[in-house]
This record gives sequence, C-alpha cells and structure tokens, in this order.
Amino acid sequence: MTEPLIEVRGLRYRYDDGTLALDGVDFRLDPGETVALLGPNGSGKTTFVLHLNGLLAGVGDVRVCGLPVRRENFGVIRQRIGLVFQESDEQLFMPTVLEDVAFGPLNAGLDPAEARGRAVEMLQLVGVRHAADKAPYHLSAGEKRRVALAGVLAMRPQILVLDEPTTFLDPPGQRDLVKLLHDLPQAKILVTHDVHFAQSLASRAVFFEKGKVVDEGTVADVAARRHWNAAVD
Repeated sequence: MTEPLIEVRGLRYRYDDGTLALDGVDFRLDPGETVALLGPNGSGKTTFVLHLNGLLAGVGDVRVCGLPVRRENFGVIRQRIGLVFQESDEQLFMPTVLEDVAFGPLNAGLDPAEARGRAVEMLQLVGVRHAADKAPYHLSAGEKRRVALAGVLAMRPQILVLDEPTTFLDPPGQRDLVKLLHDLPQAKILVTHDVHFAQSLASRAVFFEKGKVVDEGTVADVAARRHWNAAVD
C-alpha cells in the first residue's frame, strides 16, 4: 500500500470555551489524490486543516509525509504542505505582489535572485505575471486568490490545502481556478460548500458534521446521501 501523505487518527480538539470542535477524526490523503471536505459551517473542516501544519494542536496522531506534526518538525512540514486561506488578504502583506510571492523562499534561505526567479515563475504559472509590481490591495478577488496560491507554490509543497477557494469568485473566475488546480501535480484538500466545484476536481469526499467524519465516498454519492447540494452555505 502506498505510504499516505497525510494520516490522522483519533484527532480531538476543544476550544477554550469548552466547545468540542473535533471528536475523533480519522483521515488519510494518498499521493495524487484530491479530496473535498464537505459539511456545514461549524462542523470542524477548517479546524481540522489547521492541525495539518501545526496552527492548532489537539489530541491524537497527525502525520504529514511520515512526520508527526510537532514543533520540531514544523519547518519541514510547512514546506511540504501549503495552506491557502479563505481570505486571501490574510496572506498578502508585502508592498508588491512579487515581494509577497518571494517572501517564503527568502525565509527558507534562498538567495534574493533565486527567490525572485522562483516568484516570477510561479506568477507566470498562475497567470498573474502582469501584476508583479502592483500592490496586492489593487488586485481583484480572483487575482488575489492566484497570488496567494503562487506564494504557496513558491515553496514547492507536496500538498495543497485550499479553504473555500471559490469565495468571492464569479463563475469565470471559478472555471479558471478549476483549470489551474486541475493542472497542478500536488495532492489537494479542498474545503468547500460547492458540490459542483468539488466534483470537478475531487476523486473523494469526506463529510464533516459536529466535529466528526460521518460519511465518505465519491462527491456525488456523499452529496446525495447527505442531501448536500449547496453551491454556497
């Protein structure tokens, strides 16, 4: 059997106010897979993915590329798993787009010329090379989403995690994003309410409810069993 890229067993997490957000979650992501995480708001999807690179720490076993998600492994794990947040503005903070995308490689130890070259390459890949010298706040929602993705890709991760990636995108922007993600080789986790988006990319769906995984299968089968046909929440 192929060694999983992500393996989670018995993950539990309780917020400071006592709310049980994750209640014994098991999950596996294999190389080349795209998995959609479906379920209502508050069901634990985003809380779950924040455990994958150590932004949250619950009780249970979480491994990424064979490494336990513990502080001593954060540096390696955060290069192997790239998280694109729902709000792109949370990831865009440098004066220009090019500086933003080069930030991660620079902090990983690349020299400035190599970091800049990689940033230009990733901006070209995601189709926003023209915006390199712009300030991020001047971009459209779709362009911001692409720049945030370019910044993650510049770290050359093995896994991409995208939290509600179609938020604020119009239908053409959503179609462009589907094509872009389809062509990327990384394994992917898509946190989404949009069944059509999930079906266009994911080979498998996992349905969260009240902090538990309550269903799993193809996107179509899970959506039908859970009566889940929301394009938005």
